[in-house]
Amino acid sequence: MLYSNLSVNDQGHLSIADIDACELAKAYGTPLYVLDEDRVREKCRTYVEAMRTYLPQGSQPLYAGKALCFKGIYPVIESEGLGADVVSAGEVATALAAGFPAKDLYFHGTNKTDAEIAYGVEQGVGCFVVDNLNELEVLSREAQAHGIVQRVLLRITVGLDPHTLAAINTGRVDSQFGVPIETGQAARFVDIALKTSNIDVIGFHSHIGSQIFEATSFCDQVDRLLSFACSVRDELGFVASTFNLGGGFAVPYVEGDEKIDIAANIAAIAQHLQEGCERAGYPLPRVLMEPGRSIVADAGVTLYSAGGIKEVEGYRNYVTVDGGMTDNPRYALYKSAYTILNASRANEPADYECTVAGRCCESGDRLAEDIRIAKPTRGDIIAVLTTGAYNYAMSSNYNRVLRPALVMLSHGEARLAVRRQTIEDLLSLEM
Repeated sequence: MLYSNLSVNDQGHLSIADIDACELAKAYGTPLYVLDEDRVREKCRTYVEAMRTYLPQGSQPLYAGKALCFKGIYPVIESEGLGADVVSAGEVATALAAGFPAKDLYFHGTNKTDAEIAYGVEQGVGCFVVDNLNELEVLSREAQAHGIVQRVLLRITVGLDPHTLAAINTGRVDSQFGVPIETGQAARFVDIALKTSNIDVIGFHSHIGSQIFEATSFCDQVDRLLSFACSVRDELGFVASTFNLGGGFAVPYVEGDEKIDIAANIAAIAQHLQEGCERAGYPLPRVLMEPGRSIVADAGVTLYSAGGIKEVEGYRNYVTVDGGMTDNPRYALYKSAYTILNASRANEPADYECTVAGRCCESGDRLAEDIRIAKPTRGDIIAVLTTGAYNYAMSSNYNRVLRPALVMLSHGEARLAVRRQTIEDLLSLEM
């Protein structure tokens, strides 16, 4: 099995955290998102312990809610000692509704609306990650109106290409995210921010992309960020107390993908930062990171029921399921690879070559092409692994398909965390 929390039980079914996947499908219906809470906690502890061990005091992981945002995730990350990265008023509200402390929220986004900025200030969001001068002006005005000084990080684009997928690369100069160093605009951004009323600049934020397998790219990021920080110190007299390095550690989706030692990568980044600061005579800043995918992705499995098994002679075989691009658009968007199993026949040979297709009226509605699984019959449960990140979060009602339920597993028990959407829910906003 791809992950240690997956196994085959005595009935020949896939088990997730020692719970029969077919029984989960029977109890809660399909499609069904399943999230192993204990595995989420394990990943949280890896980050917290590594950052406490290797990085300066005050360093902390911030869970990136864009990967998976629902009320049930926030008590888990809070209890494990993480802050939270949020990117919209909706994510802020979800975290607050779950009882997450506003002071531990970091509010991102390239185009926060005036209303969202006002909402964040009103709710007491601890820190804004300011993306541009327009946002800085609005945030200053709102902070002044509320009689506060708002802590901020300034988002800087370091001009680095970590050679990941273009759609998830955020560090290049030509990017909608942040202000670039290379053009000189970042230095002007800092100068203006330091002179802006009711704004307390505590440091810099930088993000270079996602699905990064090695520490080298992050070390290159540290070099560029530190060089910029030194020039700001020399020119403006400002010393940043915080570097936010963003997220981006990868997870394996299929056999053969490289496995990542998160703690070892953090140790390597920490050593590189310390050596760089010593050479530059720069005070060692606390470090924030924003893990999302690497916290929740491999804790998630999506369960479907097989419908039609269609064999087009001389071409290919199709297995259609009762979900697809509405609950997991990533394959349709950028051909993301997944491991797929017949959970009902997990002990049988995976020797049936097929394309797993969804139910939408789109030829691109597929979850995988030309893979091998145990040959299914109608009603078998098909499991797609590593779906904890960017599946529930990116789900839609295309073709008026209802969104699935989400179940959390912990200590051998399952509990409903998000109920299945109903027709009534679907129609509730329409006049």
